[in-house]
Amino acid sequence: MGMWLFLITEILLFSGMFVAYTVYRVWHPEVFDMSAELLDWRLGGLNTLVLLASSLTVALSIHYIQNDNRKGLLINLIITLVCAGIFMTVKYFEYTGKFAHGVFPGANFAPHGVANGHDYAAFNVPYAAQFFSIYFVMTGIHGVHVLVGMGVFTWIIIRARKGHFSSEYYTPVELTGLYWHLVDIIWIFLFPLLYLI
Repeated sequence: MGMWLFLITEILLFSGMFVAYTVYRVWHPEVFDMSAELLDWRLGGLNTLVLLASSLTVALSIHYIQNDNRKGLLINLIITLVCAGIFMTVKYFEYTGKFAHGVFPGANFAPHGVANGHDYAAFNVPYAAQFFSIYFVMTGIHGVHVLVGMGVFTWIIIRARKGHFSSEYYTPVELTGLYWHLVDIIWIFLFPLLYLI
């Protein structure tokens, strides 16, 4: 029950951000369309595939421990952790690419330079800073959730290696899986809203 209440608060947190995104997009659709061109949909798509794969491996880890397959549990938990690491690595390159051209959230927004066929200075238009502030806040908070998940998965892997879980007791694995599925579902909404439309 505690985990479900926690997940509801997480949904409420991201719902507020989705509302802010929707309001600003309705007010300034042309600026949002133009600003989204600076986001690489291929990197966002790669991250989507990585998180979908990690959802599968989390589900498999729960399935394996329900059947007392500790090796299957451990392998799938490690794959999930690796997928999370890949996600964060891609995000790192995305963020540093933006920062190198002055694309920061808030008052520090000062795009400059040319990269990938884009003259960043041309994106210094009214309300573009709001788009990137929303982008960095939403993806940044999501990234924090991924990092927390990585920490929890590390703890679960350590416990799994010590043989703490079996078909009779696997609640921490299942609760971690629920959390991870929520993190994945949130990204499923973030990706098309920010990168595709």
